[in-house]
Amino acid sequence: MDLSKYSKRPKAELVINKGRYEAYNLKENPFPSSPFVNPNSNDARNNGEIYEPSIRDQENKAIEENFFKVPQSDPNHLRLGYIMDTSYIGRGNGKSAFLVNLQKKINQDFGLSISNELNKCFAIILVPETGGKTKTFESFIDLFVGRILESNMIDDSLLSLRLEAITTLHQDFNIEKHFSDESDLRKKLQSRDWYSENNIDFREVWQKILHNTYLNNLPEDFPIFSSTPLLFQPVNQSNFKEYYQSLKRGKPRLEFVFSHLVNLFLAAGFNGAYIFVDDFERVPDFQSERQKRDFALELRTCLFDGLYINAKVGFYNLILVLHAGVSRLIQSAWEQSGLEQRSPILFKGTSKNVIRFEKITVKDAYSLIQKYLQAYRVNQVDADTFSPFTQNAVAKIAELSEFNASKILKMAYEVLERAVDQNVLEIDIDFVLANDEENQLTEQRQVSGISEAKTKDLMKESE
Repeated sequence: MDLSKYSKRPKAELVINKGRYEAYNLKENPFPSSPFVNPNSNDARNNGEIYEPSIRDQENKAIEENFFKVPQSDPNHLRLGYIMDTSYIGRGNGKSAFLVNLQKKINQDFGLSISNELNKCFAIILVPETGGKTKTFESFIDLFVGRILESNMIDDSLLSLRLEAITTLHQDFNIEKHFSDESDLRKKLQSRDWYSENNIDFREVWQKILHNTYLNNLPEDFPIFSSTPLLFQPVNQSNFKEYYQSLKRGKPRLEFVFSHLVNLFLAAGFNGAYIFVDDFERVPDFQSERQKRDFALELRTCLFDGLYINAKVGFYNLILVLHAGVSRLIQSAWEQSGLEQRSPILFKGTSKNVIRFEKITVKDAYSLIQKYLQAYRVNQVDADTFSPFTQNAVAKIAELSEFNASKILKMAYEVLERAVDQNVLEIDIDFVLANDEENQLTEQRQVSGISEAKTKDLMKESE
């Protein structure tokens, strides 16, 4: 046996090549190949994690002032609002990324800092299904409950109730001393051993919870009453899911969502919730005029005028996200149902419930491109650097993309890929225009009269 094989090295030396994007000081292509937000993606380019807030500063201020900072205790607080796209350039103006980051901001501390501790609210995003699967109010509520469950807000509420009961029963209990972080809190408050080790009687804790006044008027079969303290079998979110599915469709499920669940959240210390409904047009797109009116009537009853607890306190704040022109689809139904008087959808210049979502500018396009580039730099450089793009090239990409955020990112991705393939180190206007394989960019240039002079004019405006 030749043992020298263990000491010998090959004569052909391995050549370690540079990374595909390393010549541009980039780890990867920083732009998404399909730039539509998927909050469940692990890729920062697609899940909304890479976000430049300055682009939507105006919209953010409006929604904070008109919704988040207004006390939920104010009987006139807005319960139904609209984020309304003002441009007709199609999908991809950044609304979904805006919502994802609003949700993160609210849920970080349940809106306490934004509202100066006047409100404790959570936020969820729900997206109606395609193909008309969410055209009835009943299916809309099923989707709503599904997102509540996915967000774990019921489990969070149960944990809040347990923690509040413990701190009330044990005045010297130090939260920071017992729990290192949120994950540790969740784990320990659901552990029989932890209660025993800390001389806390779970039966006393549960009895304290059940004395919460908001839980007094709940039906006897409500899941929170199914706990078995003696055996340490605390109720959890799965019990609520099974309970909802066992309810008959119609009023029983509406009472669960708009009365019983609201009481649970109120008992846990929340005084409101922001429900962002993205791509709302998927609902009316498939509805008849009668169905639109019925949907609007149900919505008005549940939010404003019915006998549900939600209608009495205004717990849920629905914010519908609309593309340009969608308001016309539902205007008649809103007027016939009386919802237009409650929450006008027709923008009249002073409507606080309408947040106008404007088309971005060339200055915004600069910030957008820079944000994505910075997130994937090998070595950090000044934040205002566009390399490997020239500033003129970025302005051109923005023009040709009609200042649509998604189109800008997609075009930047494609242009960068071609630059790598052709070993081009600097991407200028000529490269942007010369490398459209199907001449689509050239056609747009001819139709819109885009010229380099116009690009320079836009750059001057941004300065």
